[in-house]
Amino acid sequence: MVKKLGLAVLYLGIAYLIYIYGEVILAWFQHSTNIALIMLIATIMALFPVIPYPIVGGVIGAAFGPVLGGVVTWIGSVSASILMFLFIRYGYQEWGERVLHRHNSLGKITVLFEKNAFVTILFTRLIPFIPSIIVNAYSALSRVSFAAYATASSLGKIPSMLLFAWIGDSLMTEPENIVVTIAVYSIFLAVTLSVHQRWRKNRAPEMPDQEMT
Repeated sequence: MVKKLGLAVLYLGIAYLIYIYGEVILAWFQHSTNIALIMLIATIMALFPVIPYPIVGGVIGAAFGPVLGGVVTWIGSVSASILMFLFIRYGYQEWGERVLHRHNSLGKITVLFEKNAFVTILFTRLIPFIPSIIVNAYSALSRVSFAAYATASSLGKIPSMLLFAWIGDSLMTEPENIVVTIAVYSIFLAVTLSVHQRWRKNRAPEMPDQEMT
């Protein structure tokens, strides 16, 4: 218990520092040329999401352009999600498993999630308004393998991270392109959700009745 409380206090302490100095950090992004250090700071900003990461990605995109900015934003987000997964997996999984399986309905949902973890994580990552921390925590507390989580999470984050950087760059260069960018991504999301729903319908007959309730 002391270990868990200690980790939680440490996390909150760092989050508070980012809250205090967040504006300074964002301003520094716009003038720094040290890509490696920016990736490190971006990882920390994603790991402690006091400032919404789309804002961080937009600032980085405005500073470095949509391609390089997107890559930097993606590396920061992926690194943070992996670190968060490991932090929760090795600090809280035993406690989390008891919580997830305490109620029958939640336990069944968790079992289904674990069986289809790769596809589920991949599609949730494609939707930028689903909080990343929820996906990180739920995956880590369940029995999802690290390899499946890391691969699906990394692939699924590519479009949204490019989107954040592209919007940030467009705000600085061609603001009129933002509407087109958002429209294209909305179409992409609609197609993605449609494919996911069809996949779930095709999978449903293969699942035992007790798992579908």
